[in-house]
Amino acid sequence: MTVTHIPSEMAEFTHWLGGLAARAERTGGWWAVFAERDPDGLRACLDGAELLPWDVVESLLQDVGEAPGRGRELYAAAAAAHDRRPGGAEALTARRELMERERRHAETRVRELGEGIRTAGPEEAARLAHDLAWTRDDHARATARIADLTDRLDRLHAAPAPPAPPERARPRGARYAWTEGDAAEGPAPAVVPDLPTGGAEPRGARFRIRGTSRHAGGPRDAEASRTGAASGAAGPAAAPDEAAEAARAAANAVYALQRLRAQGRTGEAHELLCEALGGPPARLPALAGELHRAGFGADWDTLLWEAASLPPARLAAVAGALADAGRADDCEQLLRQGIARPVEELAGALAALVDEGHDREAGALLTAFIRVRTPEEAARLAAVDPALLLPRLGAAARGLSPAVDRALRHALRVAGVLGP
Repeated sequence: MTVTHIPSEMAEFTHWLGGLAARAERTGGWWAVFAERDPDGLRACLDGAELLPWDVVESLLQDVGEAPGRGRELYAAAAAAHDRRPGGAEALTARRELMERERRHAETRVRELGEGIRTAGPEEAARLAHDLAWTRDDHARATARIADLTDRLDRLHAAPAPPAPPERARPRGARYAWTEGDAAEGPAPAVVPDLPTGGAEPRGARFRIRGTSRHAGGPRDAEASRTGAASGAAGPAAAPDEAAEAARAAANAVYALQRLRAQGRTGEAHELLCEALGGPPARLPALAGELHRAGFGADWDTLLWEAASLPPARLAAVAGALADAGRADDCEQLLRQGIARPVEELAGALAALVDEGHDREAGALLTAFIRVRTPEEAARLAAVDPALLLPRLGAAARGLSPAVDRALRHALRVAGVLGP
């Protein structure tokens, strides 16, 4: 019988992981996704035979609402011990090559699905949007793992090894979770010109299963003015200096993006895009125009996808900025992608849209919601704020068909939201 020795660092991390797994299993959430996708791989990680990728650990931590501090320290120590085994460097290199192939495949598929959605009818578009969501998760996760593998390889060839894994891009999706590794930067960071914003990473609990919201609510952004620029040009309400600043920031961001992509530093390129969501929403239309002119339309689609996971008030601010700048298609795409979030978050986004005077966009969001979600879910949404949502849901349902209207009314009565 062969006895496999598990390093003490791996054993300690595995023991901690078992406790996290028990808590995460009770919430459903991403645990249910992981367990369904690869139960054998999950068991191997819980037994200490394999190292669970950090982005998967982070998803479970978010499901149970715990900070990553202790887990990150244990993961760093376990990864270092795991990688020091004979053949560790070769294994990391092989995994990184595999993740590069996965990333390229997902990138191609994202473009194909995005093109399909633009020409598809409502039902087919909803199906393709679901596929696109998972494909973006695949791409983000592969990108994240490339960086982790690169960092671990660097540490393996350095002494002493750094004490903790880096803070990198943070994908929220999960599929094929057991291929080890996380987000990639290549060589030492290049000096990039003045970035468009400073900021918060996008937040997302994409296609959550059964669990509670990870990001319910969020402060209204004082900078969420409606002074966007369509296709890089200032909108009618934008002051000249604000429009010029938006255009300058967009040009700088695209220049930096081109440099990072040329150096193969896809992880940093993704982070740079995500940073734009932390700044004034009114600057995003100018960035959209600049990205399309540079041939980076797929990156703008990625940015819209990340924006769909923002807190409700912030999502509404971005949608409003796009609408005010004349980018109606982008606004509708963003809102369609946002309908997968929990009903409590959607109610917050709808309230923020109405407060900002964007009733048309609120109606578009509700129409997309009714097309994709069940009447029972629509009733749960209405129950969050009946005065605000009941009349708007009714108008959206009547605009689709009498059958949809009848199904909604029935669900509302069963739920006690609408009287007999």
